[in-house]
Amino acid sequence: MKKKILLLIIPAFIYADDLQSLLEFATSNNKIVASNVLIEKAKKSEVESSQSAYYPTLDVGAFYKRDDDASPFQPGNTFSAYAKVGVDLYDGGRKSNTIKQNKAFLKSSKYSSLAYRKSLQLQIAQDFYNIKSAKSTLEALQETSRQLSSNLERAKKFYAVGSVTQDDVERLKAAYSNNTYRISSMKYQIISLKKLLGIKVGKKIDTLDDSFIKIPQEIQIEFSDAILSRQANASSLAFSADSLNAIYYPQLRVEDSYSVYEYDREDPHVTPLDNQNVLMLTLNMRLYDNGTVSKQKEAILMQKDALSKEIEQLKDEQNINIELSLLKIEMVKAQIQSAKSSLTSSTAAFETVSKKYEVGLVDYVTYLDALSIKTVAKAQYETALNNLQIAYASYYYNTNKNIKDFIK
Repeated sequence: MKKKILLLIIPAFIYADDLQSLLEFATSNNKIVASNVLIEKAKKSEVESSQSAYYPTLDVGAFYKRDDDASPFQPGNTFSAYAKVGVDLYDGGRKSNTIKQNKAFLKSSKYSSLAYRKSLQLQIAQDFYNIKSAKSTLEALQETSRQLSSNLERAKKFYAVGSVTQDDVERLKAAYSNNTYRISSMKYQIISLKKLLGIKVGKKIDTLDDSFIKIPQEIQIEFSDAILSRQANASSLAFSADSLNAIYYPQLRVEDSYSVYEYDREDPHVTPLDNQNVLMLTLNMRLYDNGTVSKQKEAILMQKDALSKEIEQLKDEQNINIELSLLKIEMVKAQIQSAKSSLTSSTAAFETVSKKYEVGLVDYVTYLDALSIKTVAKAQYETALNNLQIAYASYYYNTNKNIKDFIK
């Protein structure tokens, strides 16, 4: 018998997930995290693409031209193939600003990805401890159910011998049924929370092991990744505006092309070229566009200014959230003390009332009231302990830290 019980217990320990393992698993298996990784790779490719713009270009091509009626000095059919190499000698800084812009976009993408990962860590921590709280409430209700069931059976026996009334038995039945209803609702809530947590983590959630978050001490506050991402975006807009200035600067390019030709139905008195090398140096400069580019630059700089206002707002919100996180920690600590005192008192009171109820010194109303108070007190105490862990996690999140680095 002992061997069978052991075999049933062992899998629960093997497959139990603690908070640290869930956070690490989510880093590699959450679909949004995977999406952000692909976006980062795309931004990196854009940087490499813009850097390649400094290299010369090489083009090859061919054409066939046919004139139905050949004319003097002009062959009827012309075949040609060519190769052309070209390089920009000066572009007014357009390429360099494009590279800086794409690097800023890449930086913004990385910070945006970090912001989501840290937000995901907080969500997972909240779900983890909310499931723990719900499970504690369920256990309190199940304990209450066992006590009600025991006393209901006892009341039925007393009713059979006329010691209690039918009303006493029905009241206990109603209390037991109501408690059973609450157990069913709590089980559904736990299943729902586990399903939602499973989506965030990327796997099915079964059993949760105990985990504790370190008490915050001398934490250095850093700007949130959301702020850093927007700052990088603002920089990219500045580089984008600067790249537009290149349009008003000279654009200097050199190209060298080599072509070979073959002909059919040519004029017998003319010997056309069978190959040709052409070197071309081009200079282009825009003198007038009715302010088109300057207005585009003005619009981009307005977007940058709007982003700066948003950054200021996010900084204010972060500071407030840090203050509220510290207040929440102190408030929950006070709640824990109150809940602990309530649990101690309600447990002692229930034990006294239960003994009196068994010998008929108090009625079922007093007994059920004491049982209900004890059940609520136990659930509140366990919930308060879990809420403190959530408060710690929120503080680390608001100071822009990885929660997984502060798990014991």
